[in-house]
Amino acid sequence: MDDQSAMNTKEENITKSLNESLGRIEEIFTNTPDLIIRKLSIKQTGELAAIIYMEELTDKASLNQNVLAPLQLETGNPSGDFITTVGYVKPHSKWEELRLSIILGYSVLFIEGRSTAYALDTKGFPQRAVEDPQQEPSLKGAHQGFIETGSQNIAMIRRYIADKELKVKRYIVGQRGQTPVSLLYLEDVIQPDIIKALEERIQSIDVDAIINTGELAEFIEDQPLALLPQMITTERPDTAASQILQGRCVVVVDGSPSVLVAPATFMSFFQTVDDYSSRWSISSFLRILRIFAFFIAIFLPGIFIAVISFHFEIIPLKLLLTLGESRGQVPFPPFVEAIIMEITLEMLREAGVRLPAPVGQTVGIVGGIVIGQAVVEAGLISNVMVIVVAFTAISSFIIPNQDMMAAVRIMRFMMMILATWDRAVQRNSHNALHMDSVHLCVYVKSCPLALFIAHL
Repeated sequence: MDDQSAMNTKEENITKSLNESLGRIEEIFTNTPDLIIRKLSIKQTGELAAIIYMEELTDKASLNQNVLAPLQLETGNPSGDFITTVGYVKPHSKWEELRLSIILGYSVLFIEGRSTAYALDTKGFPQRAVEDPQQEPSLKGAHQGFIETGSQNIAMIRRYIADKELKVKRYIVGQRGQTPVSLLYLEDVIQPDIIKALEERIQSIDVDAIINTGELAEFIEDQPLALLPQMITTERPDTAASQILQGRCVVVVDGSPSVLVAPATFMSFFQTVDDYSSRWSISSFLRILRIFAFFIAIFLPGIFIAVISFHFEIIPLKLLLTLGESRGQVPFPPFVEAIIMEITLEMLREAGVRLPAPVGQTVGIVGGIVIGQAVVEAGLISNVMVIVVAFTAISSFIIPNQDMMAAVRIMRFMMMILATWDRAVQRNSHNALHMDSVHLCVYVKSCPLALFIAHL
């Protein structure tokens, strides 16, 4: 369908002729074998009608029991109109409204002599059962997570907030995908400017389709090119409900098993639902530990490279001798060591995620042990560098938010490059011999202590 015909469809009203309406439907949905058109006679009123629906998006049991069976009952209706037992019936007079209703899984009833068609709620598209969240496990929280059905996700949030002030605004995003997007918030708690800004950004999106919440976040966040996340992504209904109660809003995308929470603060990325189920002292300690792990995961490899390469004089003598003995046979500078280990770790991490769960865990554990031991025995990597990279990886795992964890991994490589940048500048500007800690420690072993101290 070209742009002109699409515009005509939006503006065109439904005619009273049933045959013309069915012909128009066939024009709109060409090459659509799963579109079902069933003609029938409404015995309650004696009118000719046709019901249209998508075969794979409709609950056929509900359609037969709540729509077709009542329409073909012999008993008349005192009101003179047809009756159904379906829970939702909405009249439409525009073709664009009907097209969207059929795509979303509604059954549409056309009646001869009426310029109005009726959308009947018989949706029954495939959906999975509610399961324990995979990315956000909890020790004391609820063991249920969001699924790919937007209405079910909203219902799970309403279970936690049974308040009339919980408002839901719905939008359709995408010219082709027609993805329903819902905005949930407490009207008497949230600031109106936040809702207004989000509404404007959602309504201004002009794309073919939105598949998941990650795509939507890139369109509505303040700085799409920023490295750190600006919105919280969660797959836990209790976490989403808690954020709403704190004055934030939740964006639910139909078809995505996670929701967006906005606005977000830096500390909100280090909070978990278990924090509210523990004593304040334990929760405070865990949050401080996560903040400490955040900085360790970013700066530890870079600091180690900088100290070993430039500032070895601040290292105690005994520790310096140990480091020198560890790196004595390593042919690479500390920066290359760290890059090799970090890239290997990232490859193992990605392999563990993409492979099936049992195989992924085996690859992660066995691969890490075998590769770590092999590179140390081969003299390619020092055992101290293996310890630093392992401690850094453990620190990154403590961060509860996956988006923040991914940003930390990128910033760690940036800090490693900055840690060795001064060394390259010094070599280019002074063209002098640079003695790193390894060569210095080898030198110490062959010289008297007094000569070594004088050298420092």
